[in-house]
Amino acid sequence: MAVNDEPIPPQNALSPTEQAKRLRLAETLVTVSRTVASMETLDEVLATLVELTTRETDADRGTLFLNDPATGELYSRVAQGQRSREIRFPNDVGIAGHVFHTGSGLIVNDAYRHPHFNPDIDEQTGYRTERLACAPVRTMKGSIIGVAQVLNKRKGDFTSEELSLLEEMTTQAAVALMNSQYVESMERKRSEELQFLELVSDITSELDLGALLQRIMGEATRLLKADRSTLFLNDIRSGQLFARVADGDSVDEIRFPNNTGIAGTVFTTGESINIPYAYADLRFNPDFDKQTGYFTRSILCVPVVSKTGETIGVTQILNKRGGPFTGEDEQRLKAFTAQVSIALQNAKLFDDVQTMKNYNEAMLESMSNGVLTLDEDRIATCNAAAAGILRSNEAAVIGQATETVLGTANPLLIGMIERVQETQSPELAMDVDLTVGEETETVSVNATVLPLISADAKRLGTMVMLEDISGEKRVRSTMARYMDPGLADQLVRKDEELLGGKSVEVTIMFSDVRRFTTVAEELGAQGTVALLNDYFTIMVECIQQQGGMLDKFIGDAIMAAFGLPVSHGDDADRGVRAAIDMITSLFEWNQRRVSDGRAPIDMGIGLNTDLVVAGNIGSPKRMDFTIIGDGVNLASRLESACKQYSARILISEHTYGRLKGVYRTREVDHVIVKGKTEPVGIYEVLDYHSKETFPNLMDAVNCFRDGFEKYRRGDWDQAVTAFGEALKANPDDELSRTYVERCEQLLASPPEAWDGVWAMTSK
Repeated sequence: MAVNDEPIPPQNALSPTEQAKRLRLAETLVTVSRTVASMETLDEVLATLVELTTRETDADRGTLFLNDPATGELYSRVAQGQRSREIRFPNDVGIAGHVFHTGSGLIVNDAYRHPHFNPDIDEQTGYRTERLACAPVRTMKGSIIGVAQVLNKRKGDFTSEELSLLEEMTTQAAVALMNSQYVESMERKRSEELQFLELVSDITSELDLGALLQRIMGEATRLLKADRSTLFLNDIRSGQLFARVADGDSVDEIRFPNNTGIAGTVFTTGESINIPYAYADLRFNPDFDKQTGYFTRSILCVPVVSKTGETIGVTQILNKRGGPFTGEDEQRLKAFTAQVSIALQNAKLFDDVQTMKNYNEAMLESMSNGVLTLDEDRIATCNAAAAGILRSNEAAVIGQATETVLGTANPLLIGMIERVQETQSPELAMDVDLTVGEETETVSVNATVLPLISADAKRLGTMVMLEDISGEKRVRSTMARYMDPGLADQLVRKDEELLGGKSVEVTIMFSDVRRFTTVAEELGAQGTVALLNDYFTIMVECIQQQGGMLDKFIGDAIMAAFGLPVSHGDDADRGVRAAIDMITSLFEWNQRRVSDGRAPIDMGIGLNTDLVVAGNIGSPKRMDFTIIGDGVNLASRLESACKQYSARILISEHTYGRLKGVYRTREVDHVIVKGKTEPVGIYEVLDYHSKETFPNLMDAVNCFRDGFEKYRRGDWDQAVTAFGEALKANPDDELSRTYVERCEQLLASPPEAWDGVWAMTSK
């Protein structure tokens, strides 16, 4: 309350003591007015008021807090006896916050027992508050702009008169405080704007995208007094937002879809998001904090908009120091990103161009074909392969005249280049003899000459591509057309041991189409050829995907091997996986055939693993690389046995014992195949089945296993019951029905001696 606002009673109505108090108060307030009026800065006004209020109330120290409307905080820069620094806290916390919101002064003579006392400031300063008086700072119009506190009166407790004096003094200085705040705010904004312009000018000169992103993030963090920031740019080709983050000496890239998370929402909507308390907002995902150990308090995310109005990315700032982000922070960040967006676009374009340049250079250098580009009659670029073909080096070729490098001994190639430069039409020449290396060596090449034309149809020059087809490359290219590429590779390297005969362990596969003779009769010659071509294309693809070697076609049958020309260590698994893929692919092909009105086909596959002899077998006029041995015959017998056991994939115990993976299988018999004396266990692979093709598979398999054990022991009655349970689980399980019939046959005519082995009487 100002001095002249209070009615002054007649002098004769006041006692001498009261008159002296009145005079003292008037002098004090005049001193306050005169003193603060001469101050130029807010810091000076604050320091002077603290000094005057402390002295007049006989306090140990004092503090004056002003309200910051932008952040909703009380702040102080002066605490007597301490170095000048800024203390901030929410304007509804502690005794100061209580006085600020109620507008009523307060005297507290035991601070730590008062319910509104906040000891945090004592903890920050190391000072202990015992007693205090706190008064609101009012303007002449009654608005409260802060609070004043005096602490620890030197003698006795604070009185209501001292509280009133404190309020009178701060009210008298309120105008000076507001003016100083305004002047300081304007000077700060002006200084920030100048710094902002200098910063933008400096940043926009950077072309390196990585350095630019790091610079922008660092300056945005500093500009908004935040803890950290990230700038995400949109990658149009992948539909992702990406950011580059320094990790030690390297730079890592973070990528995610441009429509997910807070950043994705801002990018897709073009609207800023300001989250003052992250964990209270459902849009915030705390998982990243859990992974990194970082605690996110506040988030400000704004779109980065180009000059044409296109959103090209987002900037995300975390954890402003001193409170949440304000509307002014949002506008400032938008202005900053708008100014640097042009630099970002330029740097991104430069980065894309540089990336493409590096990619093209790396691609050219890694190509086995030689590539030369010509600018008029001189060579502009030359990759390593071209330099090798020309028996030279890149430095010696680039910049030289075309005729100097290619020489007069290559008129065919020179003529091609001249015609392409004249007609702008490409030319190709196969198996050209190119003279190189001081005209002493001849290299066979396929030569292609192309005109180089820009996107806007301008001539850029000429490109010459040279494919070296001499030596090993010619042999490898020719042989690979007729046999497995891996085998062709070994033939080129002249693996005489493999070609001449080598004992190796392989997994042999035989497959055969069921009822093929009937199918061929129905289709006729042309239809049969078309069917086989489609069928073989599908099956060979399944075999080669697992690294198998196609040995031969035998009518409608396929013979293949896994483990040639080199062993993989898991060739039994590769064979089984290929067989499963073949049946699965057959099912899919049959669906298409049925939908086209054609009949489905079925097949059987047999697999066996054994030592065989691999090598070139035949006559001098016709040689074939193939494999022979008993193991091959057993694989062929197992393929045939698929008909007897109503199976599609049968494998021998030798293959079963080498499997490293887990498959759905069941042992189907212990047999002596035709032409052999020793029994062998055979297993059925069931992994290609679905719930529709084999319902209750595991129940049926478990019941079958129980029946098979009883069958092997000779308990045929109990075996029939177990096989019957398997048929209840799947009435279409023909193998269980076969064993029911076999057990009934054995019960009707028991053998003299039973060892559980069944002899196969047919191939």
